[in-house]
Amino acid sequence: MGLLKEFKEFAVKGNVIDLAVGVIIGGAFGKIVSSFVNDVIMPPLGLLVGGVDFKQLKLVLKEETVDAAGEAVAAVTLNYGMFIQNVVDFAIIAFVIFIAIKGINRLNRKEEAAAAAPPAPPAPTPSEKLLEEIRDLLKKKE
Repeated sequence: MGLLKEFKEFAVKGNVIDLAVGVIIGGAFGKIVSSFVNDVIMPPLGLLVGGVDFKQLKLVLKEETVDAAGEAVAAVTLNYGMFIQNVVDFAIIAFVIFIAIKGINRLNRKEEAAAAAPPAPPAPTPSEKLLEEIRDLLKKKE
C-alpha cells in the first residue's frame, strides 16, 4: 500500500501535471508547425526550385523487384526530401521557442527590476524638519 500512496503523491504533484500539460500542448504545437511547413512554406518553396515536392525527393538504392512467388518487394530508398522537411520543421519550432523564451526572460527581468528597486525613503515629518532646523541653527552658533 505504501508504494501506491507514494506514486499517487508523485503523480498529483504540480510539476508532474505541468509536465503532462506541456507534453500535450507540445504535441499539438508540433502538428500545427508541421501543417504550417507542409501546407504553407514548402509548396511555394517547391515552386521556386522548379515545382519540386520535397517529400518526394529520394535516392533509389535498390529498385522494386518481384520475388519468385510473384509478390512485389518494395524499393530501398534514401528519403532525403523527408529529412529536409523535418529540418525545416525543427528550425521553425526552435525559432518560435527561442522567441517565446526571450519574451519570458524579458518579462522576468522587468519584474525583478521592479522588485529590486528599493522604495523611496519617506519624507520627513514636520517635527523632524523642525528638529533639523534646530540642529542646523545650533551648528551655526558653535
